[in-house]
Amino acid sequence: MNRLRRELLTAALGAALPWPLRAQPVPAARVVIIGGGFGGASCARALRRAAPQVQVRLIEPRAHFYTGPWTNAAITGACATGDIVQSPAGLCDIGVDWVQDRVTGIDPVARRVRTAGGMRLQADRLVVSPGVEMRWDLIEGLDAAASATMPHAWLGDAQVPSLSARMAALRDGATIAISAPANPYRCPPGPYERASLMAWQQSARGHRGKILVFDAKDDFTKRALFQLGWDTLYPGRIEWVPRAAGGEVVAVDGGRGELRLHNGERVRADLASLIPAQRAAAIARAADLTDAGGWCPVRAADFCSLRHAGIHVIGDAAAAQPMPKSAFSANSQGKLVALAIAAEVEGRPPPEPHLLNTCYSLLAPDYAISVGGLYGVVADLLVTLSDGSSPLSATRATRALEARYAQDWYVQINRDTFG
Repeated sequence: MNRLRRELLTAALGAALPWPLRAQPVPAARVVIIGGGFGGASCARALRRAAPQVQVRLIEPRAHFYTGPWTNAAITGACATGDIVQSPAGLCDIGVDWVQDRVTGIDPVARRVRTAGGMRLQADRLVVSPGVEMRWDLIEGLDAAASATMPHAWLGDAQVPSLSARMAALRDGATIAISAPANPYRCPPGPYERASLMAWQQSARGHRGKILVFDAKDDFTKRALFQLGWDTLYPGRIEWVPRAAGGEVVAVDGGRGELRLHNGERVRADLASLIPAQRAAAIARAADLTDAGGWCPVRAADFCSLRHAGIHVIGDAAAAQPMPKSAFSANSQGKLVALAIAAEVEGRPPPEPHLLNTCYSLLAPDYAISVGGLYGVVADLLVTLSDGSSPLSATRATRALEARYAQDWYVQINRDTFG
């Protein structure tokens, strides 16, 4: 883990250094970025630094949104909900033209963009970072309306404060049910961090109760670390039910708060947080950027779409295994694409791809675990060059130190992305 941390820190510090000024002017290009989350905002900021002569226009409809990282902390009161609000507005200070509007159409051949506000934009390069949408076709009875009563709180919208309020109102002895989808999906450890912090909140209030995690798969990231933490912090309070044991949720009755599992069992919960399976957002599918699995295939070297030239797809919508769908992955991909576009505009060789991810998970405000990876390209494939995770044998002092690292990382990733 020490070697991995050195590699990650070295690469992260390198990414933070300013690029040298170029002596010769080069022709300008028009880049339109769709989506102002961690991927799109990181790309816009890095492109302004790497190629200030390029026109950068970012289209994002939300003036403010809740970040995926630390959403679980906000839901459970480990931090204030206002602490996780971000906006692309700060990008305007560095010359990014932020358009608060919604993209309604992309012509992937002509690279034209149409918005709900009536804009028609022509681009030399498109960067598409639209995030994910929920699939409502896999769990019987679960649609957008039913989800309001069983909130996933996974998209940075009003479901975040809604789930937080419902958590705060739970009675002593309540049963909470969480469903985790099959891979791939945004934030792989998120459902299990949510279970952990819900147990922490209930314990801190002196409440008893049970948290059931129903899973559509038979394993999950950092499982041994999570289960060790659960046994240490919340013995007997969190039960994980894998698919092999019937844990996949196949149907719901929102009015009754009832779930039906793969094995036919019916479960009633005082609060259910059901996280559906996901795919690339609808605008990416409408633009013919997705494959049969619902994700956007990309070239590993620069995240160029494999379906249409001149378009890069980054963040959660991209099929970029083995990188997980995380904020840090999106941030790293955005920087790579910015450097690739700058190199192309200036007639330089493309950068050698080096991508990073670190993912911290809080099991309590003073107890965290992490996993990280360094990624590169070998034989045109994105591969893991180095990875590691928190040791199982770590002391409580080490877990507390990782929780402080997690806080520092969250502050820095927001500053690096949004300013």
